[in-house]
Amino acid sequence: MRVYTVHAPSAGVATIDVPIDRFVFVRDGFHFWAMVGGVLWFLYHRLWLVAIGYVVVTLGLSFALAKLHVGSGTVFWVFALIALLMGFEAASLRRWTLSRRKWRQLDVVVARDEQEAERRFFDRWTAKQRVSVDDRSAIDRGGPPPTREIPGQPFSRPPPPPGIVGLFPQPGAST
Repeated sequence: MRVYTVHAPSAGVATIDVPIDRFVFVRDGFHFWAMVGGVLWFLYHRLWLVAIGYVVVTLGLSFALAKLHVGSGTVFWVFALIALLMGFEAASLRRWTLSRRKWRQLDVVVARDEQEAERRFFDRWTAKQRVSVDDRSAIDRGGPPPTREIPGQPFSRPPPPPGIVGLFPQPGAST
């Protein structure tokens, strides 16, 4: 089972009116393609500052290792460790970027895949929204509607007759 964090933009309050395509599910754990792809994975997920920081750090480290005349085997292992670190920290960097953009974390979901995480989250989230929002459809409509013939009902007195509308007088009224 995998752990997903659910994020939503905080500019719009996360209620039932927020479009569901705005929610982001971030899988916790190791991201193979972030390790292999590095900058391309960061750009694909719109992590601009992380991509710039990654490029600056790797260029600076490459320059420093070249100035120190470090062997190519050591350089390979240094960059392999950095790539491994990016694979492990990719989800944290993505959550950090979302929090910088003023997104808020709504929930943590445990599921087999992202579709199951979405289903579990939205089942719980809509149940909470129904409780917190005045939902008119949740009112019990099993009783009969109020009628005008029963005294004491809110509609027991008929409304006053309207004035003449159009060209036809009211039936039974004097002309």
